[in-house]
Amino acid sequence: MPRSSPGEAMEGVEIITFGCRLNAFESEVIGRAAAAAGLADTVIVNTCAVTAEAERQARQAIRRARREHPHARIIVTGCAATLMPERYAALDEVDLVLDNQAKLKTESYVLDAAPLARPCPLPNPPPLAAEGRVGVLRRQKSDERGESDRSSARVRADLQVQQGCDHRCTFCIIPYARGPSHSVPEAIIIAEARRLIAGGCREIVLTGVDLTAYGADLPGRPSLGEMARRLLAAVPELARLRLSSLDPSEIDDELWALLGDEKRLMPHLHFSLQAGDDLILKRMKRRHSRAQAIAAARRARALRPQIALGADLIAGFPTETEEMFGRSLDLVAECGIAFLHVFPYSARPGTPAARMPRLDPALVRERAARLREAGRAALEADLKTRIGSETTVLVERPGIGHTEFYATAALDPTRPVGSIERLRLVAASSGRLVGAPA
Repeated sequence: MPRSSPGEAMEGVEIITFGCRLNAFESEVIGRAAAAAGLADTVIVNTCAVTAEAERQARQAIRRARREHPHARIIVTGCAATLMPERYAALDEVDLVLDNQAKLKTESYVLDAAPLARPCPLPNPPPLAAEGRVGVLRRQKSDERGESDRSSARVRADLQVQQGCDHRCTFCIIPYARGPSHSVPEAIIIAEARRLIAGGCREIVLTGVDLTAYGADLPGRPSLGEMARRLLAAVPELARLRLSSLDPSEIDDELWALLGDEKRLMPHLHFSLQAGDDLILKRMKRRHSRAQAIAAARRARALRPQIALGADLIAGFPTETEEMFGRSLDLVAECGIAFLHVFPYSARPGTPAARMPRLDPALVRERAARLREAGRAALEADLKTRIGSETTVLVERPGIGHTEFYATAALDPTRPVGSIERLRLVAASSGRLVGAPA
């Protein structure tokens, strides 16, 4: 959809998304809800509260939206808006603030008959978006049907199966915004997977705030692995299944078995590690140790030798010494992490870690830069080992797709979007592989 010029009415609803896969998933739900309500000439900013930088970027996006669309309605929602509604309601650019519960409801966007208001967070956790439309994206414009124009959102999609978290890591604000853990019943997951595949989806990514907690609140307490196996059995036409972030200490035996014997489960795991030093992990109130993280990486590689591993690491957590940081730096090599997400520590008001002695911000940035460089070098080294091997690639847009092990690959741009191509990997450059027909 073409962008409207400043001063012109927008043709529909623009959604700007920050943060995690759940927010991306929920932005698709928001698009459908807004379209069903007949909303138009509106910008919706779906915020993230993980870091201060995410909030800064959201406020910047709100100001930019007002400059670009001076007559549009601006709605702010998401985790930051849920935790701090007054802060966003006070912005001159903002017309309406919705919490994580209200943002998923069609009635929240029926606004023409009532004056704009600024609801505050409700005490209950947000409901699961069982009927949501999925797709990972940062910026989306919906037309009168609420449809995204991103082809990748059609061929590769997130499917939310769990929401909220029962744990309280000392640095994390998200449980306060998302509420306790809730799981989507298997029947709903299977039905949604079938609907996605009927629409042309080839790969589904199971996602949640605390994915390995799946099933603890459901009858019979099905584990994540049990649910994933039943999903694959019930939907044989699902070509590829992938998992989002996992706690390395809580991967159930059935999920390990599935990784070893089900080729449709992609050889790619992403671990929520956060640190490589046991004392820092204890101060973070994490559930795993350094040894457990390394053991999980080795077990995964033994089951699927071609697997690629990703991880989240925080740089500059309060009280972190150079020696402690060195253990996190060393963990990249010890676990064989190819896809590293680095977060400079950001104090979140209301969390226990915010009361701990903090490091100099310049030191935090320097350590984050060193971790990122280690991640860049690890990815480059991993991709080089793949040259000469064969893999399949899901074509997500002309000439670009993802391998089974999640690396981006360039291929013949004439290959149709949505096809799964078998390729021989012939080169690696700038974090990307190059494939030729096998």
